[in-house]
Amino acid sequence: MPPKFFPDLHNLHTTFSFSTFSILLRIRFSIRVCERNMSGGLSWRHHVVIQALLSRGPLKEKDLHSIFEDLTKKNPGTDRQLFNGFILKINKALACANFELRGCIDQYDGQVYYGVVNTVADEHSKLGTKYTVPQIAFYKAIIEAIVQNANANGFISSIDALNLNLDSQVTIVTDPQSQGSQPNVPSALKHFTLSQKEKALNELVRDQWLNLTENGIIKLGPKSFLDLRGWFRHNDVPSCHVCSEAGIKAELCQNENCTVRIHQYCLKQLFSQRKVAKICPSCSTLWPYTVPKVEAIQTEDDNEHRGSQRATGSQRKRHSANRVADEEVGCSNQDEMNKGTGSQQSNGLAPKRGKACRNDADKGGSGASQSSSAISDFRRVTRSSARLR
Repeated sequence: MPPKFFPDLHNLHTTFSFSTFSILLRIRFSIRVCERNMSGGLSWRHHVVIQALLSRGPLKEKDLHSIFEDLTKKNPGTDRQLFNGFILKINKALACANFELRGCIDQYDGQVYYGVVNTVADEHSKLGTKYTVPQIAFYKAIIEAIVQNANANGFISSIDALNLNLDSQVTIVTDPQSQGSQPNVPSALKHFTLSQKEKALNELVRDQWLNLTENGIIKLGPKSFLDLRGWFRHNDVPSCHVCSEAGIKAELCQNENCTVRIHQYCLKQLFSQRKVAKICPSCSTLWPYTVPKVEAIQTEDDNEHRGSQRATGSQRKRHSANRVADEEVGCSNQDEMNKGTGSQQSNGLAPKRGKACRNDADKGGSGASQSSSAISDFRRVTRSSARLR
């Protein structure tokens, strides 16, 4: 009986399914078919983005934004709706080829990456892979070792990775004519040498499935976060309490009976406000989180800026009110002096002077209200900007 692999290994086999050239041919053919049914079709700008993602692999968000800005002369930060529509149009065309332009967050540095991934796991998808079965089994063993780490460190040493036993990647096959069951391990796995593992590791790092640091630490690469999202959920990898994505590299609650884990960038979002209680959102255990100095200084500067704006607004209101009061007092004293000089002169000038004073007072009051309105508008804009940050 031929060896029977885990279904998960078949899924990972699909992940490595197509080389860049075969993907490009498949996508180009499917896009041409889809464009016939699309009203506008894809422009050369869309094709440039697809070509860049396929040839260069996953791109950081800033790099994709730079390409988009060079092509469209629009800033994706300010024209976010235009950028989202641009990506949506690409995905409508890629859907015909069972591909998707997807974004993910690298859990080690919080950077956003974009890449093209295969969305269908079928037998035809496995024909174009350049990785052998032992190489895929080796990769799967590394992934399992990383995600099963109880401390959610998100890495494994290269020495431990090279010493992983690949026999566990094959199910136990029972021979009906023999007593008991014996693992039927393919000879390719049995003879997968250390040098072959090192070669496979270098290829996985080069293709961005894994990341190897200078001190020999192996982490997941951007492609793994992009392609294995469904695999993580299927294998019940513990998720982040905030974003519900797989918590490969995360912080754990100090309570041993609590299973909450949160990404570092999600903690930053959760505890960004200094007055927010640093406790576990599930069991309320104290969470030892310290706001980075740069963020703390920026937050304090923003608070001081808002406070100075409020103080400036109050001072303007007081100055306007005092000016109006002084003018009214001055007008009333002048009226009394005019009355003492004569009735004819008083009747001629006093009403005009009083009317002028009232007009001045009205102007002062409207100026104060306009100033207050402007400050209120500024506060609303400031709060909106703070929420956007």
